[in-house]
Amino acid sequence: MTFDRLSQALDAPGTRPLPSPVAHVYPNDSRINEKGRLEIGGCDVLELAREFGTPSYVFAEKDLWMRAEAVMGAFSVRADNFEVLYASKAFPCTPSLRIFARTGLSCDVASGGEMRLALAAGFEAERIYMHGNNKTEDELKFALSEGVGHIIIDSFDEINRLARLAQPGQRVLLRVTPGIQPDTHIKISTGQVDSKFGIPLAQLPVAVEKCAAAGLDLRGLHGHIGSQVFDLDVYETLAEVLLSAGDFPVVNMGGGFAAAYTRHQHPPTAAQYADAMLKSLPSNVKVLCEPGRSLVANAGVTLYTVGTVKDVPLPTGSRKYVAVDGGMADNIRPMLYDATYEAEIADRFGDSTACRVVGMHCESGDILVENAALEDPRVNDVLVMPATGAYGHAMASNYAVVRRPPVVFCRDGDARAVVRRETYDDMTVRELE
Repeated sequence: MTFDRLSQALDAPGTRPLPSPVAHVYPNDSRINEKGRLEIGGCDVLELAREFGTPSYVFAEKDLWMRAEAVMGAFSVRADNFEVLYASKAFPCTPSLRIFARTGLSCDVASGGEMRLALAAGFEAERIYMHGNNKTEDELKFALSEGVGHIIIDSFDEINRLARLAQPGQRVLLRVTPGIQPDTHIKISTGQVDSKFGIPLAQLPVAVEKCAAAGLDLRGLHGHIGSQVFDLDVYETLAEVLLSAGDFPVVNMGGGFAAAYTRHQHPPTAAQYADAMLKSLPSNVKVLCEPGRSLVANAGVTLYTVGTVKDVPLPTGSRKYVAVDGGMADNIRPMLYDATYEAEIADRFGDSTACRVVGMHCESGDILVENAALEDPRVNDVLVMPATGAYGHAMASNYAVVRRPPVVFCRDGDARAVVRRETYDDMTVRELE
């Protein structure tokens, strides 16, 4: 589909930038057009909703390129020996993976399915790192047969499996549990002592010996501590822990690059993360990092249609419920770990009305935005939730036998579905009787 091409200049007649308090939550390639409607990548979102239906995941394609180039640039001016791995679990979608492969990123995969997408998108197997705290034997065989660059070992059981399956010299990293808990939600914290991930530091010498006995080429250590990390001091601590654990040529500092989900959040820049990760590492050590959500979260929004606006009397007043045609099946994060989002009416940005934005599923906990401020919400309005580019598509389900939404890429006024909406036939295609 092609929309009327509109000038991308913000001073085009009738167009204006997004309100400053919320602009950084939306894709960089966003604005309010001459009709007063949100525009993503030159595409009017009301027209998008009409063409592709709702719910829909909508991405500004240029924003994906910009964010990938920014993180590559941040490390390239600070280090000669580095590798940036896209944590593909954030948005495992072949067209986006293709963009990141072309910008020079490597890829972090955590399943056989993610690896298949990465290969299809053009990532060389050499630049793929295979993660997972409980990789199956089939997944390991697949990775080895494709010549995956590195396997990140998470347990002694995995060393035993690779001793049977891998050829001598297979390159590996050991994921360790560094005993660091960053300032993030416990359900996305991974580096604390009590974690399902990694090998405890006290057991590292035994793991190193077992890798050698298995004929594996142990290149270094991996120390991912969690997601949405705002306090950069923890990376200096992580570097000290990993360096003190042994002399290895490769150190993977993990991810943690944060995204802004609300107007009040202002994450560090890619340059600031690079400074923090590199600060305590000697120049002869190759540094790896794994940004995921920071590359995709703010590049994408989700479009919904309002179906019901309901005022519920309460002892202290009333609450306005705004129900949309999606919910926990297309964005489980608010229910899974209390993730906070904002929302706007796509053609009336404003905050005149306190609301609770809820989904259409038969669960009281199906709440997308607990405390939203919308501009006079009405039935049939298109509601937009920003910062849904990470983990919306990735975690979408068929709960209540709903069809998973399409993924739409927008650029210079052109919009195309890169993942189609599921059909009802898709719901039964796997049934055998």
